[in-house]
Amino acid sequence: MNRNAKILWAIWALLALLGGIGLIERLFLGHRLAAYTSYVPWGMWVAAYIFFIGLSAGAFLLSSLVYVFGVHKLERIAKLALFVAATTLVMSLLTIWFDLGHMERNYEVFTRPHFHSMMAWMVWLYSAYFALLLGELYYALRRDMKSLSAEAIREDDRKLKRLATIGIPLAIAFHGGVGALFGTVSARPFWNSPIYPIMFLVGALLSGGALMTFIVASFWPDKDEAWLDLLQFLGKIVLGFLLFDLLLEWAEFSIPLWYGVGPEASLVKYVLFGPFWYVYWVVHILLGVAVPIYLLAAKRDAKSINLASALVAVTFFAIRLNLVIPGLVTPELKGLENAYVDPIGNHLSYHYVPSFFEWQILMGVVALGIAIFYLGRRHLPLVPNSTSHEVSK
Repeated sequence: MNRNAKILWAIWALLALLGGIGLIERLFLGHRLAAYTSYVPWGMWVAAYIFFIGLSAGAFLLSSLVYVFGVHKLERIAKLALFVAATTLVMSLLTIWFDLGHMERNYEVFTRPHFHSMMAWMVWLYSAYFALLLGELYYALRRDMKSLSAEAIREDDRKLKRLATIGIPLAIAFHGGVGALFGTVSARPFWNSPIYPIMFLVGALLSGGALMTFIVASFWPDKDEAWLDLLQFLGKIVLGFLLFDLLLEWAEFSIPLWYGVGPEASLVKYVLFGPFWYVYWVVHILLGVAVPIYLLAAKRDAKSINLASALVAVTFFAIRLNLVIPGLVTPELKGLENAYVDPIGNHLSYHYVPSFFEWQILMGVVALGIAIFYLGRRHLPLVPNSTSHEVSK
């Protein structure tokens, strides 16, 4: 094992250890160590949930370009994209599960459903999506795990196409539905926007595409000319969605800022110039937009594409933080924070900064996701070799 591998294993072990401690604390202490306040019931875990679910939807839609639309240039990453979609889905659902006040009651969304609840519909869609992912993985992988006749492979391809065709509207529905979940909260001006479903879909394609590009750049076995051609093609996809996402963000922010009045304007100003301005300007705009655009448009070599895609995938989490938290930390009515005083003299608190405990849980989820990916990459035929079958043309 070389030095770099030892360093990576040490980092993973640290994440797993801290995450394991956080899990024990969560099981025995509930939310007591979270930084939630009397008026901030959500936090970083909700942001992480929509971040991971976007990665899953984006990776899945990339695989659908192969299985539904026949984009053969992406054929070599289709199975890997399906596996990444399933892994990040598990990470997403685990994160939001830890956010529940009573984790043990999660099954009640099936036994005692409320059919007008957007959250209930999201759970049902996730369940259908997960089952569909497992079905697609089965038909995509089994040809490389046992000997099949040409007719059996063609039949598997037909089933793959049918499942992927069903999966496209399903993925659009559940991730666009996450945007709708926020957009329909009329009591929160920062979230109440009809553009959110579209922004969530574009964000999923951007972040999921960037994650897949990073994985192909970093973990592909044969880094030959075909690999470089694939990597540059993925880099163009990431650049296109990055520019489109930036355009949507401009529309979302510029309109309320144009007149500078109303609750939306004050919340946008909070994101841009508030106490955590660096999350937007440094993490998001500089590291997540400006540097990747330069690397993808001007450089275009393998190392530049690798770095750019990693920056986009990781810093997209800042966008999700800037979506969830500002919508919670500002009173809906002026002076609302002083309208209530508890028996010991405390007012409603709108201050929120994630606690180390919340970061521990996130570290644990990331460590688990890395472990699942490592085991799948090691033991499953997720990337092609000289003897693997390809999707029928």
